[in-house]
Amino acid sequence: MTIDAHDEGVELHDLSSVSGDELALAGISHHGRTRSARVRELIVELWHDKAGFIGVCFLSMLVVSAVFAPLVAPHDPRQQDLVNRVQPPAWSDGGDWSFPLGTDGLGRDVLSRLIYGARVSIFVGLAVLVVAGLAGVLLGLLAGYRGGRTDRVIMRIVDTQVAFPGLLIAILMASLIGPSIRTVVIVLAINGWMIYARMTRGVVLSVKETDYVEAAEIIGCKARRVMWRHILPNLAAPITTLAVIEFARIVLAEAALSFLGVGVKRTDISWGLDVASGQDQIFNSWWLVVMPGILISLTVLSVSLVASWLRVIADPQEREKRFAATQIRRGARDDG
Repeated sequence: MTIDAHDEGVELHDLSSVSGDELALAGISHHGRTRSARVRELIVELWHDKAGFIGVCFLSMLVVSAVFAPLVAPHDPRQQDLVNRVQPPAWSDGGDWSFPLGTDGLGRDVLSRLIYGARVSIFVGLAVLVVAGLAGVLLGLLAGYRGGRTDRVIMRIVDTQVAFPGLLIAILMASLIGPSIRTVVIVLAINGWMIYARMTRGVVLSVKETDYVEAAEIIGCKARRVMWRHILPNLAAPITTLAVIEFARIVLAEAALSFLGVGVKRTDISWGLDVASGQDQIFNSWWLVVMPGILISLTVLSVSLVASWLRVIADPQEREKRFAATQIRRGARDDG
């Protein structure tokens, strides 16, 4: 039986197509294995950094409890129970495990209010990071790459705003606009975009002198393509670390504004509002101030620990230092 050349070509073509599909599948599989290997490596590094691991665990628990607050909270945070008002925590004399962290002056469960208050802190933190981060990164990228008059104008605005006390400006602006969650987001975003602009500008000034950026400009790439495709990816690591650090500052700032009465509305639930409402009873009902204060402190501490871990894994020099220190400790243990 003879095989026609046309049929043979079709057959060979089919075989080559199958081979190509197999190669494509092999490439996808290899890419998947590479990504999974990176995730495993990241988890291992996090496990070795005990402080960062504890911070990630606490923040994860906080986020989960805030998202599923209706399922996690034992009571309605706004429900008043005057019969059980100013009840101490469960482990104190007169406490009840129905209210593990006690109740406030209106009989509202403190634990439930802390869980729902985390929603406000997390939402405000993320919203401010998005608004301030986008504005600061774009302006910093523009100032660093274009230079000249654009750079001078943007950086003079940054220097002028940095010269004024940030919290004072936030209080004045919030007092003029009126208390609300939207007000807090707008005020803190205006008060924080300069940090992103400064860092972005500094990174752009150093990156745009590299060979690959100059090569892209020589072959005729437009300025927009150079900024977005060649310079912006270098900002991922420093901006991520800065954003995590800024999140801690935003949580503190939101609590401070709410404590002063110019943050969220009195009808909302916030850690700062809970501290403000309990300050008059701090000597008789200490848990009204201490419990929100402890949660604010733990959140800020956890964010700082995670930021420290991110700084190490994002900086090759820091990773080498940590690896060298680990090897030295292992060698000392083996010698001992």
